[in-house]
This record gives sequence, C-alpha cells and structure tokens, in this order.
Amino acid sequence: MPKSVVSGGAGFIGSNLVDRLVDDGHEVFVIDDLSSGSLGNLRGARQRGSVVLHQIDVASTEVVDLVRSFQPNNVFHLAAQVDVRHSVADPVYDAKINILGTINMLEAARHGNADRFVFSSSGGATYGDTFNIPTPESQPRVPASPYGVSKYVVEEYFRYYKDTYDLDYLSLGFANVYGPRQDPDGEAGVVAIFIGDLVAGRTPTIFGDGSQTRDFVFVEDVADALVRGARIGGSRYLNIGTGVETSISGLYEHIVEATGADIAPIMAAPKRGEQLRSCLDASAAKEHLSWEPWTTLDEGIAETVAWFRSLES
Repeated sequence: MPKSVVSGGAGFIGSNLVDRLVDDGHEVFVIDDLSSGSLGNLRGARQRGSVVLHQIDVASTEVVDLVRSFQPNNVFHLAAQVDVRHSVADPVYDAKINILGTINMLEAARHGNADRFVFSSSGGATYGDTFNIPTPESQPRVPASPYGVSKYVVEEYFRYYKDTYDLDYLSLGFANVYGPRQDPDGEAGVVAIFIGDLVAGRTPTIFGDGSQTRDFVFVEDVADALVRGARIGGSRYLNIGTGVETSISGLYEHIVEATGADIAPIMAAPKRGEQLRSCLDASAAKEHLSWEPWTTLDEGIAETVAWFRSLES
C-alpha cells in the first residue's frame, strides 16, 4: 500500500486530495493544526480507509520525527497561510508558515526517505499582473505580495534539496480553486463567498467594476493533478488551470443562475493591489501529467451550490 503525507490535509484542497488518495488505496498521514481545516472534512475518508491525523503546526520540529517514523512514498505540502491581505499586514507570520514551514516539510521528506515532494503553489499570486494571457510557465514571475513572494522563493529550496539530497519535487501553480468544503467565512475565494451569501439570502459585494478576471479550476480536478504529479519523474513547476478567463461579473451571473437568487450585488471600491487579470496556460501539465480539467464552470458551481445547501439541511 503506498503511503502519503498530506500537510493541510483537513483543509479545503487537502481534504479533497485525501479523499482521492484513499480511493486510490493510499495509507494517508495528515498533518494539520486545524486553524482553518476541519475534522469533518476527513470524516468520509477516515471511514473508508487508513487516515491518521496529527494536529500540529507544520513549522514544529516534531514534524520531522513524525514523518521519519511513517516513511512515506510521497509528501504533499498544502498547509499554508493563504490570505494575501494578512501577508501584507504581517509578512513575518506569512514567512514563518509559508517559508520556514515549507523548509521544515522538506526536512521531514528528506529524513522520511520520501521519493517525491509535491507542493501547492499559486499561479496568480506568483506571476503578478501580466497581460500575457493565458500565462505560460515561461512568463517571468513578479509577485506583488508577501504571500506571492513566499510561494515563489521556496522553489530555490526545492532545487537545493533536489541537487543535494536527490529529492524530486513538483511545484504546481494553481489558478483560483473552488468547490465543496471551501469556507466562505475564512480565507475563501470569491466563488465560496458569492454562493454562501446568495444561498443565505445575503447581498454579495463585488469590489471594483467586476471586469477583473480569474481562471476558476474545480477542486477535484486539482486533486487529480496532485495525484498525477506524484507518479511522474523529474522536477519542475507547472501551471494548473483551465485557460478560460472569466470576469467577476460573469462569474456572479453563473452563480445567480445556479442558485436561482434574484439579488443584485453591491458594487464597492476595488481592493488595493488586486490583480486585474489572471488566467493560466496549463498545456505543459497536459504534456507532463496527461492532465486536463474536465469540470466546466457551470458543473463545478452546481456541485458547490449543492454542497452549500446540504449544510443547511
């Protein structure tokens, strides 16, 4: 039975990955401090397969010993501070989690004799504003926030651990991930916020004129990319997105249609530093991972709306 460590495994993307790993027959070792994750996110996976949760900070020195005792085949590092505004307000805290925590997980992978280290990066935050849309991996990355910087600079550590300890790595730069288990009240994306508001009968807010664009990729497609990334050889960075640019106003119309809510949004001043356009070219992921997103935006929104409504019932 293959063995995998998932940091942040009780969170939004992490728990969806754990589900997929369990379904694929993996023994899963979850590291999560539950600061934003939830035990409920792991309930189904724990009932179906072998899932052990250790409630601990990824920056803790105990993590290395825990992973060493497990001897995993793969380490998936998803635990992170993902709030861009928080990173601006407190870059030291952001660096502690996203840089020092990542180095600690690399040490854990090395001492645990893992074959592969798979990392969840950010496509939009590391590239910054660009008009090369959809954006390929060849585009220079100029992050515009401490969060984006932290996701970018750790790749130099990946190269160091590859060269020094022969630890293969794959860094996947995600577009805007959405889907079931995304918390609209936490470090949420706009899809969860809009759906959470509309299902509850509240009026959502669009910041700016709504023309800003994003690339929305469904969480199960992202979990599939992560699993495929653990199976290949070589070390590289790859974009994970749909290549489809959707405006925030257009997204809102899709969600209004899916929810049946007849609520006009509040239009507010744009947030400082917000990217105008973000959309990723994932053709390299098709080449190296044989991966493509299969979930359309309307299909993914429908599944997400159904999940939000299941919480109310």
